[in-house]
Amino acid sequence: MLSRVANSVYWMHRYIERAENYARFMSVNFNLALDLPPNVNQQWEPLLIATADNYLFDKYYKQPTRENVIHFMTFEKRNPNSIVSCLSNARENARTIREVISKEMWEHLNQFYLKVRETSPKQQWGEVQTQSFFTDIRNDTQLFYGIIDATITRNEAWHFGRLGRFLERADKTSRFLDVKYFTLLPEIEAVGSTLDLMIWSAVLKSVSAYNMHRQQYRSLTPSSIVEFLILDKMFPRAVAHCIRQAELSLYEISGNNISHGFGNTAERTLSKLRAEIEFTETADVFKAGLHQYLDHFQTRTNEIGASIFETYFDLKPVEV
Repeated sequence: MLSRVANSVYWMHRYIERAENYARFMSVNFNLALDLPPNVNQQWEPLLIATADNYLFDKYYKQPTRENVIHFMTFEKRNPNSIVSCLSNARENARTIREVISKEMWEHLNQFYLKVRETSPKQQWGEVQTQSFFTDIRNDTQLFYGIIDATITRNEAWHFGRLGRFLERADKTSRFLDVKYFTLLPEIEAVGSTLDLMIWSAVLKSVSAYNMHRQQYRSLTPSSIVEFLILDKMFPRAVAHCIRQAELSLYEISGNNISHGFGNTAERTLSKLRAEIEFTETADVFKAGLHQYLDHFQTRTNEIGASIFETYFDLKPVEV
């Protein structure tokens, strides 16, 4: 497969996954704001900090109000991570590789992008319309993945797509957890309170993990939530599961046998991270500090992304 084509497939999936996760960020924060007691102010700035978009936001906006944050993360074309920017980039990548994707994929992605682009960011949205809009984005993303599963041959292109999707999902799940770190409670005594657990529950709901967590654990505690979202190998949005699935696809692409060890830099960096997570316990995460652990993990996923680029997408000089 041409590196240009592989790169486009990989980034198409990453952009789609990023758009869905941004919709999840705002949808759950919107729900949480409705449930908060009257004495607790709505907090939208943690979303910007956790996604590392706060510096760019400060360049164009004065206050992190609900309206400003939603506009910046959804419709702001100057923000490369906004939902409309991600869908635009995903569509452009798909357009350049029409020969390797299915007709159904292209048609759905094109309609998805146009629907979001034509939504007026200046309209006065009520609570119902806002939630419905973000729910539609999540549903359209899930439908896109369903179309892929039903219409695409399990070849190199399919594995490059899975690699991009699961790496992006692992990164965003860690950022959902990081939002909790940047959320300010009214008093230090509120730690462990009903309000604190309400915010932790919002973290679970942001990745559609609330019901699966309740099936597995008797009570809702910070420890059980961190264990489930980072170390669980079976839940599809847990970090450990995502990294393992990305690793399997990476080895399928190269044809190397995973049991025989890595064959290139990308496989080495990804396998090393997977092994570290596999032998990590919840106590280790809290001992290192949840935010510090997540920050280190995000740095590692960036390094993996760079090694994948160097291994498969970077233009190599031709030796004469």
